[in-house]
Amino acid sequence: MAIQKSILILCGGGPAPGINSVISTVAKSFLNDGYRVLGVHEGFKGLFSEEPQLKELDFYHADRIFSRGGSTLIMSRFKPKNEKLNTKLFSENNVKLLVSIGGDDTASTANRITDYLHKENIHISNIHVPKTIDNDLPLPDRNPTFGFHSAKDEGVRIGNTIYEDARTSQNWFVMSAMGRSAGHLAFGIATSCHFPMMIIPEMFDKTSITLDKVISLVISSIIKRKILNINYGVALISEGVFHFMPKEELDKIGIEFTFDSHGHPELGNVSKSHIFNVLVQERLNELGMNIKTRPVELGYELRCCRPIGFDLTLCTLLGIGVKKLFDEGISGCMVTANSKGDVSPIYLSELQNEEGKIPPRLVDINSQIAKLCFQNMHYITKKDYNLAKPFLSNPAEYDFDNLLNK
Repeated sequence: MAIQKSILILCGGGPAPGINSVISTVAKSFLNDGYRVLGVHEGFKGLFSEEPQLKELDFYHADRIFSRGGSTLIMSRFKPKNEKLNTKLFSENNVKLLVSIGGDDTASTANRITDYLHKENIHISNIHVPKTIDNDLPLPDRNPTFGFHSAKDEGVRIGNTIYEDARTSQNWFVMSAMGRSAGHLAFGIATSCHFPMMIIPEMFDKTSITLDKVISLVISSIIKRKILNINYGVALISEGVFHFMPKEELDKIGIEFTFDSHGHPELGNVSKSHIFNVLVQERLNELGMNIKTRPVELGYELRCCRPIGFDLTLCTLLGIGVKKLFDEGISGCMVTANSKGDVSPIYLSELQNEEGKIPPRLVDINSQIAKLCFQNMHYITKKDYNLAKPFLSNPAEYDFDNLLNK
């Protein structure tokens, strides 16, 4: 008796709103075609375990999880090195497709696994669903990665509440948002909340990022608002500024950062807003200004919120797209959808540079939307120098354009 065909789904990296929506849609699409749908817990770690934890998905489970945040499959950042792949998992369950959900590392690892299985005479397809709330994968047509808009929406909800607190209490808040190498999340939240200052790594395209410049930009906004007789505000700083700071700058903070295998500071281990807030307070004290600032960290709160309608639609399209590409015999690709809703495959080789790496998609700092949003913020410019002198001995040091060498 033939073993029923199945597909295997795994999730790598960190959570993002919409993962369950993808799992649900993929499961329903394949169940409808007579497949068993298996999910493996702990990402790739499960594939390299002799006793993987599997979850068989039926329609009712898939239906329940569709609009929920988080992931019904336990996630893991595990990246295999010399471990032995559990090939029996694929052969004994007659797996025909591996569906991976994650970033580019997850996609490349899935490709290597299916290549290895082919050499072992186990022929399966693999299709990847790209996921990151950072929105930094260079998808065609500048389409967003799923989860980004939901995370931004949750950040805006929190940001608006904090801004209301600032206005009510006549205080300032120093906020930090996730985004390792790109400032999309911080940009989206700050512009949606009308914050008077946002600081993202892309702003420093003409100069190096230093702690002094970051703090001076916050102070510039505070002083500009004092000139305007506005005694409150929120400054939002992307955690990505740490990612691009030289180690000697990080050493000035006095906190012992841990570093990942790529040499990047593990930003999740520290409160970035607390660091920036302390430094802002120190500068305000040096300037003799009695202004209260408070730290707010936008971190893990955004990753497992319920997906908004935009992502529910996008994840549905991507999930159905997995089935479409599989039926067309396409493998080793990522599923993408353009602004018209057309599904198409894209391969890692199309995104990789000459070094084999995928360069992150950054905020286009020279785009019209970026220029207009930055013009709408509050900061010191040359025309403010005389009015700023009661607060600053040298206002030019806090000039927005001077700090960024514009």
